[in-house]
Order: sequence, then C-alpha cells, then structure tokens
Amino acid sequence: MNKPVDLRLPAPFVESDDCNTSANTPFASVLAARMGRRGLLRRSLGTAGGALMGSLGLSACGGGDDETPAPAPAPAPSGAITSLAFAAVGKSLADTITVPAGYTASVLYRCGDPLVSTVAAAKNDGTDTDFDKRSGDCHDGIEYFGLNTAGTGPDASNSERGLLGMNHEYQNNLFLHASGPSANPRPAAEVDKEVAVHGLSIVEVRRSGSAISYVKDSAYNRRITAATEMLMSGPAAGDALLKTKYSIDGSRTRGTQNNCGTGTTPWGTLLTCEENWIGYFTRAATDDTARGGATARSVVSLKRYGLSAGAASRYGWETGGTADLYARWNASLIGTSTDGTDDYRNITNTFGWIVEIDPYAPASTPRKRTAMGRFAHEAAAYLTPVAGKPLAFYMGDDSRGEYIYKFVSDAAWSAADAVPADRVATGDKYLNAGKLYVAKFNADGTGQWLLLDISVAAIKNYATYAFANQADVMVNARLAADAVGATKMDRPEWSTVNPATDDIYFTLTNNTNRVLTGSSYPLVDAANPRAYNDTDGNKQKGNVNGHIIRVAEDNRDPSATSFKWDVFLFGAEADAGANINLSGLTDDQDFSSPDGMRFAKSTGLAWIETDDGAYTDTTNCMLLAAVAGSRGDGGPVTVNNTMTVTSGTTSTTSSLAVSTWMGRKPSDTTLKRFLVGPSQCEITGICETPDGKALFVNIQHPGEETATSAIADPSKYGSHWPDGGTARPRSATVVITKNDGGRIGS
Repeated sequence: MNKPVDLRLPAPFVESDDCNTSANTPFASVLAARMGRRGLLRRSLGTAGGALMGSLGLSACGGGDDETPAPAPAPAPSGAITSLAFAAVGKSLADTITVPAGYTASVLYRCGDPLVSTVAAAKNDGTDTDFDKRSGDCHDGIEYFGLNTAGTGPDASNSERGLLGMNHEYQNNLFLHASGPSANPRPAAEVDKEVAVHGLSIVEVRRSGSAISYVKDSAYNRRITAATEMLMSGPAAGDALLKTKYSIDGSRTRGTQNNCGTGTTPWGTLLTCEENWIGYFTRAATDDTARGGATARSVVSLKRYGLSAGAASRYGWETGGTADLYARWNASLIGTSTDGTDDYRNITNTFGWIVEIDPYAPASTPRKRTAMGRFAHEAAAYLTPVAGKPLAFYMGDDSRGEYIYKFVSDAAWSAADAVPADRVATGDKYLNAGKLYVAKFNADGTGQWLLLDISVAAIKNYATYAFANQADVMVNARLAADAVGATKMDRPEWSTVNPATDDIYFTLTNNTNRVLTGSSYPLVDAANPRAYNDTDGNKQKGNVNGHIIRVAEDNRDPSATSFKWDVFLFGAEADAGANINLSGLTDDQDFSSPDGMRFAKSTGLAWIETDDGAYTDTTNCMLLAAVAGSRGDGGPVTVNNTMTVTSGTTSTTSSLAVSTWMGRKPSDTTLKRFLVGPSQCEITGICETPDGKALFVNIQHPGEETATSAIADPSKYGSHWPDGGTARPRSATVVITKNDGGRIGS
C-alpha cells in the first residue's frame, strides 16, 4: 500500500513508486501483442459451472490461437456459500462502520489499548507512552491462530479461544503526539514512541456467549516493534551485504516496519511482509560519491529500491540523537571499514523481507526468510499442500512496474509437519532453502516462472549489476528479475488462493499512468483495456479503479514453471460508461482500488477490501463479499476507449478500441458490498474464526487527511472514530458477528 506524503514533517519523504527503469516488457504490451496477432477473439469460452461470479477471462491453453474452456474447478468446500443472502450495504460518507441488517460490528482492539493490566488505559490525547505494551497504530494484515481450551498450545479448529497476529503498518503521526510531531531534529522521546507503534501485535481473544474480547495479561500477548531483534535466515544470512555495526557477522538486525499484508504457513506460524520500508532511511547527498559513483554496485542497488543520495527519511528518526538506536536509520557510508561493520551502509539490505513469527512462542526470535527475496512485500499465500510435493508461496511487489513472485521450497511437504513439535525448526526446513521465481506473462494467455538463480546466464552476465553470489540475487531480487525479463505489473498488492480451485489471485490496485497513446507509460491492452478520465469526483486519469488478476498453475503443480492467467474483476463506479464499468457493477457492488483480498476457508467467499483515493467523493472505503468462479469463465467484448490528457494549455483526446475477454457479470447474489468504513480510513486486514461466525477486519488511519493546523480544534478532525464525540481517531480491529449466531455471509 503506497501511502500519501506525510505533510506533518518539515522534509517529507515521498514514497518512490517508479523505481523500475529496466527495459522489460510491461504487461500492457504483452497483451497488445496478443490482440494484434489474433484480432477480435473468436469465440466464447464455456462456463466452468456452478453459481459463478462474473470474471474477465483470457484463458488460452497452450501456445495456440484458439481459446479453450478452463478445466472444471474442484468441488467447493463442504458448506461453501453459493449465494449471498445479506442485504447489500449502501455507499456512505458517514464517520461510522456500516454493516448489513442482522449483523453487528464491535470494536475489539484500538491503537493504545494496553496488553497488560499494569499499563493504564489509553488517554488518546497524544501523551500515552509504553507502546511496547500497547496496541500499535495503523492496523493492517491480520491472522487468526486457534488455541486449545486449556490455553497451552495450538488448536487450529478452536473458535472459542485464539490468537490474533496483526501488523501495525505505520503511524497516524498527527494524533500520536499531543501537539503533533516536532520538526527535525526530532526529540528522542517522540522517535522512541514512533518506533514502538510500528511492528506487530500478538494478542489473545476469547469468545464468551456471543461476545469476543481481547485478553489482558495473556501469556501470549506480545508486541514486536521496529526495535525488536530479528534473525536473518536462509541464503543471505551472514553474507557481506548484511553486515552492519550492530551485526558484524550479518546474522541479525533490529526491527520490522511498514508491515502490510500477512500470510500463514501450513505449520501454524505468521508471515508478516515488509512493504515500503525503504522510506525510513536517509542517505547523504554525497553518498553516491563516497560509495564509488553512480555505477558502484551498492549505488545501483539502493536506487533500484528507491533510496537516492540526499533522500529525506519519512519520519526523521535518524535525527533523534547520536545513540546507535537513531544512527541506524542513516544508510550513508560513514565509517572507514571495507566491510560496513563500523556504520549502517548495508542496513537497508536487512529490510524488505518476509518475516516468520511463531505466535504461540512469545520468547521466540522472529526470522527474516531471505530465500523468499527482498522487495516491497505485500502478502504471502500458499498453494494447497500436497504430501510429497514442495510448497509454493505467492507474493507481489507493490509499486507500479514491479513484479509477481513465487517461492518453491526444496523440501517436500510432510503431513506430519502440520502439527510440529518445533514450529521455528519447521520454518527453517521449508523456508530457508528453495527456488525463487518471477512471472513472465505471454501474449497467448500462458506464462512462465523464471528462475532467479546465480547460475542463470542472464543474471550471471547482467550488465547493469554484477551479482556476486546467490545471496546477492536474493538481496537484489528486483535487479535479478529485471535481468531475466520479468513482466512489469501495475502495483501487485495482496495475494490469496481460492481453496476450491487453487487459482491464485493478485489485486492490482490502480495505475494512473495508463494511457492510450503518445507516452512511454503502458498503453491499454486486452487485460488492462481501460484508460479514461474520472470526471465526476477526484478527476484522476488512467486505470483509475484497478482490477484483480488470477493465475492457475499447470496441473495445479506447485513446482510448475508454466501457468495460465486471466483477469477476474474490474473496479468501477456504477454510473461509469460500459467501456469503463466492464464488469457491469451496480450501486450495490461498485468499488475502486482493490487492495486486501482473502478467501474464507469456512464459506469459500472471497473478501475484497479497498484502499481508494478515486471514489472518496462518494463513499468511504469498503469491504465486499464475492462468490468466485474460476479462471477461464468468459467471452469476448470490444472496449471503445476515449481519453483526454491535458499538458499545460494543450488538451489531446485519443480513442482506441481494444478486444478482450469478459466473464459472466456478477449478479446481485454473487457480489455485494458488506461493509463501509468511517471517514478517511482504509479497510485492510481480514480473517475469521474457524467456524466462520466471527470476522475480524482492520480499520486503518481514520481521519488521516486532517490538517496539521487542526490539532488544537477537534471540530476540524477528519474523523472521531471509534470513540466518537471530540476524540482523536484511532486505528482499530473490529469483530463482526451475525445476530442470529450464523456464519458471516450466509
């Protein structure tokens, strides 16, 4: 999730969103080539059966020109919901949470809520401290881990007692301090508070009757912050690129931050994903020269990940003092050593990983799994495990023009590892050794997983960057993906797997760089057939509302190196023209900028969350429920695009017709809006109890657009949720239940 510029600091950091300067082919061009060869698609695909939600399908099988129907999906899980019975929630700008009639949303765990009884309840006036013992801020990805009745260990099926593991992505900085944040140089006390509100919470929850609450003083409660010690594991651990003043052998680092999406493992641990971590660091304006100039390996790497010389950090943590806790946020070459053990020139290489955490072991040290590659991770989803086959995890890199990745374990899955004696050791077994792949999408609806390994000629001989070894390939996965010719994508956000079909879904939130003609930015194509002007609200242009793509491994094989793909659903405003609103969304279904996405194991429903800046003139961000189909359930359509681009005083209008595949449009029982959040929030993070009767949803940064000048005047706050009145807004976890005690969505 790319966040807005934090205007509450004197020299704001601007998240870099276009660091990929490689000549690799964008996804748009791949599909344009396909359309150019085949012209209008020739015939409709057969439907894949069942009560399927409409989806956009480009489902060529093999390398030929003819489209063939996708294989029929596996039977839906027992008890799967095939028709949404609740009444859709209307769009809303109210500063509250709205859910369907017959449902209740209760606030469970707010920023500042104490995890132990020795810490006072939050005053929520900017004076609270001890955030290493309180809920952090900006709740994001979230997972549920069942506890046995005695509370002595895991029970994956227990809905009465469990643990929530959740990310705290960043901070709503204006409200964290009594008068807002100070200018640089930052007071150490403010920096310490901000470091502590980042990271994660592990918190116990229990059900009593129909109510669910969190448990203070649980032995499992834990805060992991941007100062917590982490172990580096896998092929990059101990490599020269990870050596710092703190860890001269490259085996450890401190902290995790900007954690966005989450995932789980088949053995019951939490995966948290470091996304826009690069913005927490700074570099001196002369640092390129100190490192040997623009072509020096470390300079090429830093720029590819978005940290140019002279870049200001997001929060100015490096200005908090001379102590090592603050110096570590300065990534400049300062020392005189040849290996970086007397400064933090290599510190950024210890971030950008997937971190594994054992929620059941509060004393365990989190592991950064370097075999899974370093980039702006969003989420991690695994294909259904099969005994005797390796495990596959799917990940996106959230920036325009970045890539989609897959990690395949060297170890074959053993069913006995589902309930291991040592979860950390099991993580070592499956996540420390394997193959990392990046996706290349072909014009015929197929694709390849391209291996990222030092033995690959394109990597070994890459002119832009001289890779030293396999550790270097993992540290600089983006550069390795450039080298092999991966396909540039439009901000891959969350990944999730449909358990009924093993289709893998990636949300592509939006791309305001999408155009029709006359630019180096991606042109429209069959899989991204819209470039348009949003004329009735925030007036953005391009593919304003985003879409969702899905991938099916050949033969559902986790180790497959080829796959097939199509587009699942397009976001749009209901009153947009048919060539924008391709999925035919109605007022009960329309949405913009899909971000978080998760399939419910108990019901088979697909949950879609939004992080939007285009439709916010009409509605706050939202959560939708969908009955999903499978890859390949579609037919042909021609999209007649028209777009006007203004540069200075000159306006140019272009038109372009594109042929594409459209799936069956969603009905009023297969896609509905389920929730609308409070003002200026993002809906993100979702999980459920195993029985499907409680849904946990995170509400992030309500009131975030509040101006700095408003801090002394509560009447000017952009939100007062969840406490109401004149209170400062707080991120929070809510739990949603059905009043009749039934499953959510039924």
